Parts: sequence; structure tokens; C-alpha cells
Amino acid sequence: MRTKGQGILKTFVIGDIHGAYKPLLQCLKLSQFNKKEDRLICLGDVCDRNKRVKECIDELLTVPNCVYILGNHDAWALGWAVNGKAPEEWLGQGGAQTVKSYKDGMPKEHIQFLTKAYLYFVDENRLFVHGGFDPGQPIEQTSKEIFLWDRALLKQAQQFYLTDPDHKFGTYDEVYIGHTPTINFGKKEPQKYCNIWAMDTGAGWGAKLTIMDVGTKQFWQSS
Repeated sequence: MRTKGQGILKTFVIGDIHGAYKPLLQCLKLSQFNKKEDRLICLGDVCDRNKRVKECIDELLTVPNCVYILGNHDAWALGWAVNGKAPEEWLGQGGAQTVKSYKDGMPKEHIQFLTKAYLYFVDENRLFVHGGFDPGQPIEQTSKEIFLWDRALLKQAQQFYLTDPDHKFGTYDEVYIGHTPTINFGKKEPQKYCNIWAMDTGAGWGAKLTIMDVGTKQFWQSS
């Protein structure tokens, strides 16, 4: 998906929300996000791990210029919402909290929100994706599994950064990803390795949620 974002004042990107409703509201307030004029790019995984998933999606639906990218947890939750199947693997990885959030099942509006989510989004030569992509082939040929589940890209970026910090993965100036919490490698803030920005700062694990102004790179975090 490509767009030039005509009429957009500012573009913000936010990491994996994982049902963290109060941190979401806090990030929007701290960043002075303007719902009428600004664009919000969500890197996926609004579902699971915290029990206020429904309220989070309700809030995102109030943002006219919301670009939502599908995460692996969202795909799990969508499967449950559509066919009623709740795999034990999913329930044990935070899916139980999503089920609790939707006591009467997921409403059609929320199912549609997740169904229409992008696998990737490109704007001004910036790529936004949940897990990763294959830099060795055209983005259109990357599999859904890589978009949703990949962690190899971030590991490669961390390795390259040590010896070649200016290395570019793919042809993009910047690549923004979620999926892999920075707290996994001891960092509480978003991290940049080569042209890869890691934006998941662990909101799904009781850590902070982060929102960033893509143009200025200023970011704000929940308390």
C-alpha cells in the first residue's frame, strides 16, 4: 500500500498497543495528536495481553486518518472473531484477555477494522510493517507470514549496525517495525539500527507505549 498523504499535517507512528487503553490515551495527549489533521500509523497488535482491547479499537476508530497494520496477534484475534476458534496457543499468549474484552463477541465494526488492515504501508519512501520484510525481493512478493512474524530483520539490523551503521535494508530511507519489544534487549525507548526503527517498547508486557512524530523523531511514552 502506497500513499502520499495529501492534506496530512503530521504523521505519527505508534508501537504495539496490546489492549493498553490508558497508555494509548496518554500517548495521544502527550504528543498533542490532532485527530482532525494528523495521521496515526499503528504498527499492529492492538489485540491481546491487556483486557481493554475493545476500548482501544473504539478509540482508533475515532481517528479519521488512522493507518492500521495487521499484527500476528490481530490475525489470531480475527480468526476467533470470525470462526469462533480459540487455539490454546493464542489464549496463552494473551488471547484470553481479548476474549474477556469482548464479552458479547467482537462487533462487526471491529472485525471490519482488522479485516481491512494493511500488511505494509509505504509513504515518502518510508516502510511501516509489523514484523519485518525480505529486503532481497520486491515488497509485493513478501509473504504474509514474514510481515506478521519475522524477527530476523531486526537481528540483522542490530548486527550490521555494529560495523556498518549506514547500511540500508531494502531501498527505503526508514523502516518502522513493531512485534519485537525493545525490552527484550534491555532498551526502554525506541531504537534505530541502520535504517530500521524498533517501535515496540513493551506495552504488552507492562512496560511503556511509545508514539513518535515521524518527521521530527520526537517521541513520547506512557508513564
